[in-house]
Amino acid sequence: METPVTSEYEALMPRSEVAVSVEQQTQDMTLNIGPQHPSTHGVLRLVANVDGERISSVEPAIGYMHRGYEKLAEVRTYAQMTALVNRIDWVSGFASEVPFIIGVEKLTGIEPTPRAQWIRLILSELFRISSHIVFTSSYPLELGGVTPLFHALRERERVLELIEAMTGGRFHPNFNRVGGIKPAAGGGKTQKQVSMDIPEGWLEDVKAAMQRVIKATEDSDTLVTGNELIKKRTVGVGCIPGDKAIEYGLSGPNLRASGVAYDLRKHEFNLPYDEVDFDVITGQDGDCFDRYWVRLQEIRESVKIVLQAIDKIPPGPLRSKAPRVLKVPKGQVYVRGENPKGEFGYYIISEGGQKPYRLKIRSTSFSNLSILPWVLKGALIPDLVAIMGSLDFVLGDVDR
Repeated sequence: METPVTSEYEALMPRSEVAVSVEQQTQDMTLNIGPQHPSTHGVLRLVANVDGERISSVEPAIGYMHRGYEKLAEVRTYAQMTALVNRIDWVSGFASEVPFIIGVEKLTGIEPTPRAQWIRLILSELFRISSHIVFTSSYPLELGGVTPLFHALRERERVLELIEAMTGGRFHPNFNRVGGIKPAAGGGKTQKQVSMDIPEGWLEDVKAAMQRVIKATEDSDTLVTGNELIKKRTVGVGCIPGDKAIEYGLSGPNLRASGVAYDLRKHEFNLPYDEVDFDVITGQDGDCFDRYWVRLQEIRESVKIVLQAIDKIPPGPLRSKAPRVLKVPKGQVYVRGENPKGEFGYYIISEGGQKPYRLKIRSTSFSNLSILPWVLKGALIPDLVAIMGSLDFVLGDVDR
């Protein structure tokens, strides 16, 4: 018995073609990226559903590096917390210290000395330069370019040596104190009640290093910015419009790359940024290339800030008078700063005593990472690394 014909179209088709004309439904393939992957800047796992070469959805799996900073604050003194908070973003530890210390100073009413404020500003910008050099040299490496890494890290090493000469630490200086900064590491001999000051010749060395940093940015322009292969991988890839960046809470260079000219250094003056001249760098398209380019230009702006600040450091003590055993009165405060990766803030609640009652950390990378599911949807699998790397997040900052 012959199979009945269901349509005129099938009546004209050969019997073999009719048999295979049914469209098959296939499931997306699940692809795990990480948790051990060089482009995740720490321990991050992405669970991606892919349809062919396109990503249909992505879910970040975080928490692999959770260390419980917010809960640890409840059983640590304010001085002990200073040593912990600079380990949240290990690429720019000093910048993570400053908002916390300023928050405690606001609660206690202790004013830092003007000299300490300017030194804080210089060190914050040196860490910004160091952080951005890490990005601008390692990002091309993720795209297949090895040479820029060797050119840029040489100058970053010099910046870290200067930081160590002042603070005694390269990555985790633990240099801030309530009311100012601690005695400089290389300041020379001391007597009772006399603090070591800036090491002799340190400011001149910083000026010389800044000229070398500018030369390194010119090398990056030559090797990377105009490179056709880099542009093919980054221009028009991973575009984030300004309104979407604001919606997801992006900040720092990632926000400014989307055309939003917002920099906390121009709006909140916990450090004397209102007394120096610098430009807020913005991008146009919010793509991977803009996120790279904005950070490269910000290195040049940080050099301008450092050179101006060196000429403005006033004489005076490094630290105001503060009790040896610090007891913070009851109150609450939120202080934020422009970390190299974006807005970084602390909400401190004190019930009186030597320890915080509660501490809430507004970390930069956590908010910047949150846009990954949106920006990766519909992207090609080869572009995943380029997009993810351009956001420049640190997982210690995400997991806390």
